[in-house]
Amino acid sequence: MSRATRATKALEQAGIAFTIHSYDYDPDAARVGLQAAEALGEDPARVLKTLMLLVDGRPACAILASDRELSMKRVAAALGGKSAAMMPVPQAERIAGYKVGGVSPFGQTRRLPVAFDKAALAHARVYINGGQRGLQVRLDPHDAVKLLGPVVAPIAT
Repeated sequence: MSRATRATKALEQAGIAFTIHSYDYDPDAARVGLQAAEALGEDPARVLKTLMLLVDGRPACAILASDRELSMKRVAAALGGKSAAMMPVPQAERIAGYKVGGVSPFGQTRRLPVAFDKAALAHARVYINGGQRGLQVRLDPHDAVKLLGPVVAPIAT
């Protein structure tokens, strides 16, 4: 597994301190984020998932703890829309430039509006996908917010 991805390169270029953590990705896991947390031996609240969405038909990204559910109503409102829905997998992979299960908010092929769950800022360090299945980066969530420029709001239920 390569540890150099567009995501890790974007973090390096931004001067953000992070560490890389690999784990055995299970493509059959019902919930990929929870499987990552278990494989890393981490609290699921600190292992964040990146979801690709359509807000009023426009691509967007949401980041929240792997043990939480995204509120479509809250994320739509946070991003200035009326409705939100999960993006179909082929479209998500094309727009993000990553395979589902390896979608990172860093280094995507297009800059998208991002909603970041406020609760994630309570942790000193979080894990976010590093741009490849089975690869996570550990960093200060405030650094992720600085780089991504997201709307920070309570988007999880």
